[in-house]
Amino acid sequence: MPNHLKGKNAVVLGASAEGGSGYAIAGALASEGCNVIIAARRDKELQKAAAKIGAQSFSCDAKNEGDISSLAQFALKTFGKVDIAVNAAGAPQRGPIAEVTRQQLQDTLDLNYISHVFFIKYMAEAIGSDGSITIISSMSAVCQTDGNVFAYSCAKAAASCLVRCAAIEYGPRNIKVNALLPGPIDSAATQGLFENDVIRHAFEKEVPLGRIAKPEDLADAVTWLAGPAFVTGTNLQVNGGNFLYRFPTPEELPGGVAAYKNRPKS
Repeated sequence: MPNHLKGKNAVVLGASAEGGSGYAIAGALASEGCNVIIAARRDKELQKAAAKIGAQSFSCDAKNEGDISSLAQFALKTFGKVDIAVNAAGAPQRGPIAEVTRQQLQDTLDLNYISHVFFIKYMAEAIGSDGSITIISSMSAVCQTDGNVFAYSCAKAAASCLVRCAAIEYGPRNIKVNALLPGPIDSAATQGLFENDVIRHAFEKEVPLGRIAKPEDLADAVTWLAGPAFVTGTNLQVNGGNFLYRFPTPEELPGGVAAYKNRPKS
């Protein structure tokens, strides 16, 4: 089978945490023969990840438009052209509508929606034509979770709409724009949450394929989309069918609502 990605130039934002989705995506692209730049805020972790993956690194805050623009310029200077761009940065803001502040809403939108707008804008410029942009959205954009992550869910719904608009705008330049919609992921971000058998079962029973996603599942989807896949404007449900059911309710988890609200970020 031909290796369609060998020699392609890739940028992955949000890839500093070993065991995280962005890290797995960057590693998969590198293993496919891509030249890879990884970017994130945490410079020490970023340098370590780059060394392990065999990638170059660039310090970038996903919430800062100037940083994203600079990342695209660095990639152009390094590679001459970008072929593949992935934004895996994101995190929920927890709390109910009754307690939310304007700043919390803005922070959530900045990271989980607005960052994707500027990532697509500047990476499309760096690609020029003939390329692939993938953002990581969330199943919570279309499948209701508990109200304590409402701001995150709303931001991800906006990001899911964004890829449809971007696919139309950049389609004439043969730039594919897609999003992945994972459910729960057993990754560095969940910090051992699923080592608790009761919690794991509460999530797994809602997944038709019977297991929690791994970062490698997202990496597989990205490499497929970045290849010859005739796909754009799609919100790809990479969650084992979890979207057909639901998320567990707080009452189904050990410790009830309090434990669910305070669990590690995913």
